[in-house]
Amino acid sequence: MPPAHLILYHKHPTSARTRFLRLAHGGVCGLEALPAGAAIDDSGGAQTVVSHPAMLLRAAERQLGLCAGSLEGDAGFHCRIDAGGTASDVYLARFTAIDPPFEAADAVGAGFIDLTQARGLAAVELQLLRRAYEHVLG
Repeated sequence: MPPAHLILYHKHPTSARTRFLRLAHGGVCGLEALPAGAAIDDSGGAQTVVSHPAMLLRAAERQLGLCAGSLEGDAGFHCRIDAGGTASDVYLARFTAIDPPFEAADAVGAGFIDLTQARGLAAVELQLLRRAYEHVLG
């Protein structure tokens, strides 16, 4: 199965403030950092194997020390990246709690950022964040 990555976000139900989880490796795509040289693949070529994000969501919950069901996949978002001939899927998932799990994020060296705080990310992650933000806002 090809590797897959998650972008995790929290959108407040009242204020609609949207924050993304910046992981300990410095990026927003996890659970592992994107490979060097990764680029978005918009070629639309045929995909013989597509991963399903459910197991990735459960792994993220375990890694963050959250209860099952704390993350919910956003079925309308899917991107594909390529790094040196290896394709990966990128999915979007949201935290289901009313407030972001700040303590759980701090415990694993992660933190929540607004889109304006993402300037230092790699170009491919900025492009993915732009697409994710546009999707979340509708």
